[in-house]
Amino acid sequence: MTDSLSADAPVLLGSAAALAFLHTLVGIDHSLPFILLGRVRRWSLRRTLAVTGVCGLGHVASSVLIGGIGIALGLALDRLTWVESARGELAAALLIGFGLASACGALWRYRFRGRTHSHLHAHADGTVHDHPHDHRGEHLHPHGIGRGLTPWALFVIFAFGPCESLIPLMVVPAVSRAWLVLAVLVLLFGLVTIGTMMLTVTAGYLGLRLDRLHVLEPHAEVVAGLVIAASGAAVLWLGI
Repeated sequence: MTDSLSADAPVLLGSAAALAFLHTLVGIDHSLPFILLGRVRRWSLRRTLAVTGVCGLGHVASSVLIGGIGIALGLALDRLTWVESARGELAAALLIGFGLASACGALWRYRFRGRTHSHLHAHADGTVHDHPHDHRGEHLHPHGIGRGLTPWALFVIFAFGPCESLIPLMVVPAVSRAWLVLAVLVLLFGLVTIGTMMLTVTAGYLGLRLDRLHVLEPHAEVVAGLVIAASGAAVLWLGI
């Protein structure tokens, strides 16, 4: 059986690469959150890709870990598939919550900027007066709730997110004890997945210019949060 698998290894590895590419390209949740947050939060392309790469690594590694544990314990494939399906639903729900929380926080801050309040000013001659003003024209760059926590939140969400096609592929060489083929398959799947995420994010980041959307720009973070939530909903209910 091992000899037969060795002969079929190129087909198996080619299938792994193709599935990793399609799984990542079709899954809008693999790119859209990074593109939108990178632009709205004014991240550089380098930082955006760094966050994308780390989240992609967690995304693949979690499935490899669960698949490896399942194989070591001799769990049936249908049980592993059920675990991955449950993880996928949880990850989509977390993405929806993250997007809605970001949108609500941005909307709250935008309304706060529009509130008028007063400041007292004292002059050298002893005159004291106040004047009302608001911050609608100031600090229009979005700060976001837990700005520094955003990459960690994305990492947790993607660590829960499964690579649905990876575990069934892992089972094939594992059953035949073709460990080298298994190792190459996992490495190839991971590289193609992360590479596709980074290429897609790069194209979207360079193509999306908020400064050209003058009407949208003041509400960019609200819109971004809603779109991220919608991408999670599409994954959860439409299977995209």
